[in-house]
Amino acid sequence: VQLQASGGGLVQPGGSLRLSCATSGRVSRIDNMGWYRQAPGKQRELVAVITTGGSTTYADSLKGRVTVSRDNAKNAMYLVMNRVKPEDTAVYFCTADILYYTDDGAPVALKAWGQGTLVTVSS
Repeated sequence: VQLQASGGGLVQPGGSLRLSCATSGRVSRIDNMGWYRQAPGKQRELVAVITTGGSTTYADSLKGRVTVSRDNAKNAMYLVMNRVKPEDTAVYFCTADILYYTDDGAPVALKAWGQGTLVTVSS
């Protein structure tokens, strides 16, 4: 099971970004999916979480600027951030609570993390 985050890059202050998270490998079910970020010299922090049914939770500091969505048919998740600021510069990671079955039929539940995509907000 692998998660692949993409869409990072250089964004000008005040602009927008859209990140994507794709899932590959053996997946039977994905429950919560989420975005986290880690700025240089800081701890990793929650950005947003979305349930299978589409319920969302956002970091208080980002409410009103971010929107998380997912496509359950594609096992994919997206993040749109508007009015970006230099302090949004960070590596953005996606996560997913995944259930899959081994060849022996044993269930395995895990929290998978993507490798991260770097977002740099600068003029």
